Amino acid sequence: MMNAIQWPQGYLPGQTDNFASNEVIVSGLNSQQVWSFLTTATVWPTYYKNSSDVQLPEGVEELQLGTVFFFKTFGFPVDAEVVELVAPTATQVGRIAWHGWAGEGDSRLDVHHAWLIEDLSEYRVRILTQETQNGAPAIELANTKPNPMINGHQEWLDGLVAIAKQHAK
Repeated sequence: MMNAIQWPQGYLPGQTDNFASNEVIVSGLNSQQVWSFLTTATVWPTYYKNSSDVQLPEGVEELQLGTVFFFKTFGFPVDAEVVELVAPTATQVGRIAWHGWAGEGDSRLDVHHAWLIEDLSEYRVRILTQETQNGAPAIELANTKPNPMINGHQEWLDGLVAIAKQHAK
C-alpha cells in the first residue's frame, strides 16, 4: 500500500475550493536524490519556471519545520510556513508540506501544499504532490480550463525529476 498525504483540518480534498494532485513514479532515482532539490527552495526557479523570487530567512539554506518563507507562483506572491517535514530514509517516507497564503479579504487565498517522496521496489521513487486551496482565487482556478494547477504542478514534478537525474549521474 502506498502512503498518502496527511491533511490538516480545513484542507481535506473534496471539502476545499480547489484541489490538484500530480504524481510520478520514476526508475533510476531514490528519495534522497530528489529530496534536496525540493527542500532547497532557492533552486526551484532553476527547474520550475512558475516559481520565482524565493526568499528564505537569513542564514537558512534548506526548508525546515517552522521555516517561514516567500515565493511567487501562478502570479501570486505567497507567504508560506513549513508545517510538516520528515526527511526520507531507507525506512521512512519523505514528507514536506507548507501552508501558504496570499492576498487579503475577498481576494485571500489559503493553500496546503504537500509532497510525499517514497522509495519503491526495483530502484524506483514515487513523488506525489497535492494541494488544496480555499478562497475566491481558488474557485477561479478550479474553473479554469485547462487546469493551471494540474499543468503547473506537472511541470514542477517533471523539472524536479530532470534535475535529480542530472545530478545522479
